[in-house]
Amino acid sequence: MKKISGILLLLTVIASSCRRDILDIDPQDRTAETAVWIDENLIKAYHNELYNSLPHGFYIHMYSKYTDEAYNSAPCCGADLFKLNTYNPDNIGQAASGDFWGGYIYYWNQAYQYVRKINVFLEKMAAPDALPFNDKPRLIAEAKFLRAFIYFNLIERYGGVPIVTKAYGLSDVGSVSFKRNTFDECVAFIEKDITEAIPDLPAKYASNNENYGRATKDASYALVSRLFLYAASPLFNPANDQQKWQKAAAAAAVFTENDDRGYTLYPDYQRLFNQPSGASQNEYIFTRNFTTVNGHQAPAHNLGRRYGAYGGWWASNGPSQNLVDDYDMINGEPAFKWTGNTQSVNPGSGYDASRPYRNRDPRFEATIIHDSTVFHGDRFEMWVSANTDAYGYDSWKQSSDNPRTSYQLKKFMPEDQPISFQVTYTIPWPFFRLAEIYLNYAEAKFELGDEATCREYISKVRARAGMPPIPDAVTGEALRQRLYNERRIELAFEAHRFFDIRRWKIANIIENRPIRGMDIIKNLSTGATTYSPVQLLTKNPYQEKMNLLPVETAEIRRNKELEQTKGW
Repeated sequence: MKKISGILLLLTVIASSCRRDILDIDPQDRTAETAVWIDENLIKAYHNELYNSLPHGFYIHMYSKYTDEAYNSAPCCGADLFKLNTYNPDNIGQAASGDFWGGYIYYWNQAYQYVRKINVFLEKMAAPDALPFNDKPRLIAEAKFLRAFIYFNLIERYGGVPIVTKAYGLSDVGSVSFKRNTFDECVAFIEKDITEAIPDLPAKYASNNENYGRATKDASYALVSRLFLYAASPLFNPANDQQKWQKAAAAAAVFTENDDRGYTLYPDYQRLFNQPSGASQNEYIFTRNFTTVNGHQAPAHNLGRRYGAYGGWWASNGPSQNLVDDYDMINGEPAFKWTGNTQSVNPGSGYDASRPYRNRDPRFEATIIHDSTVFHGDRFEMWVSANTDAYGYDSWKQSSDNPRTSYQLKKFMPEDQPISFQVTYTIPWPFFRLAEIYLNYAEAKFELGDEATCREYISKVRARAGMPPIPDAVTGEALRQRLYNERRIELAFEAHRFFDIRRWKIANIIENRPIRGMDIIKNLSTGATTYSPVQLLTKNPYQEKMNLLPVETAEIRRNKELEQTKGW
């Protein structure tokens, strides 16, 4: 009893002798916020983390499986909502996280968490007692670039969203609510952030520079190019205001009329996408770089069971026959033509259904592994026997981790490293690259009636892959279709397709076409192989409201003034 009394007395003395409340102590498991803003190194660490605001494409669920680039067989985890287009305000939050839960296709939560972090940073840097240091103007500019990019990611998903420029805290809960700004107001806000950022940013960094992957003037110009292209597109420009297309053309011309600002198309399309961060190239304008500490496992996620990989998990990222069919023949002709919803072989293309992979656009071989592809020294065999129970080692019958489409992703897959979950990969994710700028420019020029320049810049992109130019005889609607398809092929699996078909307002056509794969049947007695497209998935009928994503119900309930996305 005396011992307990002594302990109590000691605690009383300690408590009474403290100059501050006993609970008013700095946390031991993290840095106190007050300490951050008086230490240059901690400020820079806080700032570095802001780059995690931008969703890259190497999460388990790539956006390819949310559209017609791949056959989505995911049974859960947010990705399944896009298999049949069953997403709605009550379930869309399942796709709100990184790796396993949708890859931030539902980006609302992540975006506004980082908008607040950036607003905190900007307020602290502007405070009268803010710590001075040499890099401060650049870091402020980078923060504004990141906020602008976050808002672009928001508006391409939701249209107009609330513009928030103040860092609200817990004390503001219940007293502050947010309304949507218009789409055009958001575009103006993004442009303002970029305009303010550009003067304090360097023009560019070399790909082997330690700062490569940080915001630059050129990254800012590339973001404005994409921003104005989207703002001019049918979804956001229903009146087809030609001034918006003029702005889109002028934004891309910052590159095309200034010697591409020193960028060049990398000569080898396949090699461009499978080199590690830091490799020499001059096409990427802005990327998410990785190290062996914070790297990714995209190859192990997306290749097949031959390498112990998962085919996109549950074989849900197998490239579709829909995409394969859209690769031109090497002579420059489309392999197929569409008349309404009816597909037929283009008789002038030279396409041979018995040898469907021969003489195709070289980007096909660079992007997709198919039956008989040699990769990592292995010859892939996707066939199923016609007259026995046998099947190829890479067939969907061999493992549920081999895609049912009979195709696997080759783009972003390294040739020079083993494929294993034990390897951390540093292949960078391209946010912006010169080929996209060319296609942005081509699209804007087409919409302004300058078809010659449109053909010129499509042809520049094709020439790098060894493809013939678009003939002068291709004009009007036929040229539009070649333009749309060039973007589909060149930017495949780079998270463009989902948004492109929506801003063009053709998703009601594309999403209503069944997703197909290829049945490859081999007669082991004769050695003859036949190739027959097979229908794998028909989505629920596409609705106009699906051109934009809904806001989850819980968010609407928390904020009474926030309007749901139109139609939802």
